[in-house]
Amino acid sequence: MQIRLGHSPDPDDAFMFWALAAGAIDPRGFEFEQVVQDIQTLNEWALEGTLEVTAISLHAYPFVQGRYVLLPHGASIGAGYGPVVVARRELSLEELRATEIVIPGTMTTAFLTLRLALGDFASRELPFDRILDEVSSGRADAGLLIHEGQLTYADEGLTKSLDLGEWWLLETGLPLPLGVNVARRDLGERLPDLSAVLLDSIRVGLANRDEAMRYAMRFGRGIDLALADRFVGMYVNELTCDYGEEGRQAVEELLRRGDAIGAFPEPLRLDYIG
Repeated sequence: MQIRLGHSPDPDDAFMFWALAAGAIDPRGFEFEQVVQDIQTLNEWALEGTLEVTAISLHAYPFVQGRYVLLPHGASIGAGYGPVVVARRELSLEELRATEIVIPGTMTTAFLTLRLALGDFASRELPFDRILDEVSSGRADAGLLIHEGQLTYADEGLTKSLDLGEWWLLETGLPLPLGVNVARRDLGERLPDLSAVLLDSIRVGLANRDEAMRYAMRFGRGIDLALADRFVGMYVNELTCDYGEEGRQAVEELLRRGDAIGAFPEPLRLDYIG
């Protein structure tokens, strides 16, 4: 069975699928084609059910829950750290509420979490990799950074005004779930086997970190190995192999709060494989 597997070019996403590309695990009859796109594009494709398996923002899941089921692994979850809002000087929450913030997409989990933290605020969308320059150049007063921008903003002379992972931990005591992997429901009885293959890929990558990192660096956007390794260490962890009770609680709490502010088009249907 052919499976198109969508993931972002981020080192953590690519790291998880080294074992598939290297033939280091039993594919159990599946043939995988890896499709690399930015997360906003993957979110949009998921609305149409384009790919059999894909990474998406957790925020996007309620919009595609009729087509996709959550895999119980592969999530990007951080405890006490996450997307950051930066500016050329530190801005208070009140100042941020009165400032236009450049965001990487309205379906990103970062945007949803920022809405939960600030309430209503003015925003403007840009591709995630243009936001740093937009703020440092003065074309924007503040920006919401995802991916490795969370680690590099100080190099551009910018200051952190809000870390959403810190805010969420203080607010709920839970880690912040950002990205998830989903599989199309119409795969039916093959879903458990597919899930098992993808979990094997994550585990084998963790057991062969150097090889998986070298593979992940092929997808890097000019970032160096040390930075990529640090980023992978943040988002490929024990919760990536299995959400566990804490991870599932975090997912449910974030989506419950999103539902309470009217962020989703229909009632939530949280289904996991297994």
